[in-house]
Amino acid sequence: MTVEQTLPDARPVEAQVRPDLTTLIVYFGALIAMFMATIDMQIVVTALPTIAGELGNLHLFGWVGAAYLLSTAAVSPFYGKLGDMYGRKNVVLTAIGLFLLGSLVCGMAWSMESLIAARVLQGIGGGGLMVSAFAMIGELFSPRERAKYQGYSSAVFALSSVLGPLAGGYITSLFGWRWVFLVNLPIGIIVLAVLAFAMRSRFNEKRHRIDYLGGVLLAAGTTAIVYWGYHVLDPSGPDLITFALPLLALVAITLFVMVERRAEEPIVPLRLFGDSTVSIVSGVSLVAGTVTLGMFFYFALYMQTLTGLSPAEVGFLFLPASLTSMVISIVAGRVIAATGRYKWMPVVAMAIGGFLMLGFVLTNQHTPIWVLATMMAVFGISMGLQFQVLIVAIQAAAPLQDIGAVTSLITQARTLGASLGLALNGAVMIWALNRQTAELPADAAALLPGGLNGLTPHLASSLPGAIREVVLDHYSSGFNVMFIWVAALYLVAMGLTLLLEDKEIPKRA
Repeated sequence: MTVEQTLPDARPVEAQVRPDLTTLIVYFGALIAMFMATIDMQIVVTALPTIAGELGNLHLFGWVGAAYLLSTAAVSPFYGKLGDMYGRKNVVLTAIGLFLLGSLVCGMAWSMESLIAARVLQGIGGGGLMVSAFAMIGELFSPRERAKYQGYSSAVFALSSVLGPLAGGYITSLFGWRWVFLVNLPIGIIVLAVLAFAMRSRFNEKRHRIDYLGGVLLAAGTTAIVYWGYHVLDPSGPDLITFALPLLALVAITLFVMVERRAEEPIVPLRLFGDSTVSIVSGVSLVAGTVTLGMFFYFALYMQTLTGLSPAEVGFLFLPASLTSMVISIVAGRVIAATGRYKWMPVVAMAIGGFLMLGFVLTNQHTPIWVLATMMAVFGISMGLQFQVLIVAIQAAAPLQDIGAVTSLITQARTLGASLGLALNGAVMIWALNRQTAELPADAAALLPGGLNGLTPHLASSLPGAIREVVLDHYSSGFNVMFIWVAALYLVAMGLTLLLEDKEIPKRA
C-alpha cells in the first residue's frame, strides 16, 4: 500500500489557486535557496583579481567560475529525477547541506587548486538548489498561476545573477574575499531550518531504480564539452586534448541516449523531447546561458579595465540590470498569468540582446559611465523577458510527474550554456586580443610583456597617458570581436524562439 500525504511539494493542482501560509513559507524558502545558488555563479567575478593576487596561479582563475557551473550542470538531472521519485524535501535539504559545506571549504581555501575543488563541491549542492526550487514552484501552483510565481522566482534568479558582481566587489573590499563564500553559512542554516520544519515528506513504498549509468554518461558528456571549450583557440595552439574531448563527448552522449531508451526510469525521459516546446526551449536555454550568464565576467573585466573603477564601483554598474530584470520578470509573469501567452517575450528578449551587443561595439574608454549603466539596464530587460518565460513554457509542456525532469533539463542547459559562454566567449576574446597585440606600436608593446591578454585594470591605469590611450583603443577593438560573436548567438537564439508554437497556457493542469 502506498502512503502519501498531501503536502506543499505535492498538492492537488486544483487547490493551488489560493496558496495557504505553509505553501508560501515553502515558496519563500525556495526563493532564498535559489538566491544563494545563483548569486554564487557570479559573485566571484569582481573578487577574482583579489583571489588570484593572494592565491597565485592566475592562469587558473577562470576555473573558479567554470568549476561551479560545470558541477551544477552535471548533477542537475539527478536532483530533478530524485525529486520526482521521492519528493523534494530530502533532496533539497541534502543539496543545502552540500552547498554549505562547499562554501565553508571555499572560505578556507589555501591555494587556487583547493578553491577550484571546493567550488566543485559547492556546485554539486547549488545544482540541487536551483532545480529543486524551480520544481517545487512548478508543483505548488497551477499552470497559469505558476507563471506569476515563477515571475517572482525568476526576478530573484536574475537579480542574484546580476547582483553577484556588486556583492562580490563590495564584500571583498570591506571584509576580504573569503567572506564572499562564508556569508552563505548563516543564511543557509536559516533556510535549512525553515524548509526542514515547513515541508512535509512524501512517502512512497514503491521501489525505484535510479538511472545512475545514464546520469554519469550525461555528466561525462557535459564535462567533456565544457572542458573542450577551454582548449579551443587556446593561445598555445591545439593539442591532443583539443581533438579527443569532442570525440569523448560524442561517445558519452550516444551511449547516454542508448541507455535512456532502455532504462526503466530514465534520468531524462527521451519521450519529453517528443514535444517540440521541450526541445526548442532546451536549445534556446543553452544559447541564452552562453549570451547572458556567460558574459558577466567579461562585462566586468571590460568595464573595469576601461574605466579604472574599483571592483565595488564596477559592481554598481550591474545594479541597473538587477533592477530592470527584477521588474520585467515580475511584470512578464503577471502578463502570462493573465493572458496565457508567452512566445513574443523571448523573441523580443533575444532581439534586444543582439542589438545591445552591437551597441557595445561602439563603446570605448571615453564612453560615459551613465551610458554603460543604461546599457546594463537594457541587458536586464532582455534577461527579464526570457528567464522565467522559458521555465513556464517547458513546465506547461510536461506532465506534472515530470516537472522535476524538465526543470533539471532547462537548468542544465542554461548552466551548460553559461559554462560554454565563459569558455568560448573567452576564447574568442583571447584570439582577438592576440591579434590586436601584434598591431601595437613597439613602445606600447614593450610595456605589456603579457600582451593585451595580460592587461589588468591596475596595469592599464599605470600606463603613460598617450600609450594608455593607444593600448585601450586596441583593447576595446579586441573585445568588439567578442561582442559581434555574442550578437550572432543572440540571432541564433531568436531564430529558435520563433519556432515555438504560440500556445496558450491553460489555467488548470
